[in-house]
Amino acid sequence: MYQKTISSPIGNITLTSDGKYLTGLFIEGQKYFLYHQNNFVENKNLDIFIKVEDWLTRYFAKENPNPKEIPMKLQGTDFQKLVWQQLQKIPYGKTTTYKDIGKSIKKDMVSFQSIGNAVGHNPISIIIPCHRVIGSNGSLTGYAAGLKTKAYLLKLEDTNRNSKE
Repeated sequence: MYQKTISSPIGNITLTSDGKYLTGLFIEGQKYFLYHQNNFVENKNLDIFIKVEDWLTRYFAKENPNPKEIPMKLQGTDFQKLVWQQLQKIPYGKTTTYKDIGKSIKKDMVSFQSIGNAVGHNPISIIIPCHRVIGSNGSLTGYAAGLKTKAYLLKLEDTNRNSKE
């Protein structure tokens, strides 16, 4: 496992990889920072890290890069992966709610808390846009990297918080 830390407008971001795929993108101070990873070797020259750093540079320049450019390998439960797939469907500049995610995965008896927990444990922040999930009443609600960071990312995308898809 490899890692690289880069600076960004929202603070340091740590990238992790198995050498081929991006396995983590963690914002400094994030609640579940590197929660499933250990034993890293620093490697600043991996192709995947160069690709992700370029992607983030374009993202922070408001260029809306395509997340599909980044090969990712997600580690989590089947339920978490199902929620993370739904997160990847939220268009740039749009938001959705925990309730809407629950409806989209068509699981009976799924609590908003379990959806929120899966969203909060998203290991690839920004590229898998968990910051685009808001409360049903339009409130920002929780974000593992903090509400200030969430608000910054939504403003960067010029998100109309009343517009859901």
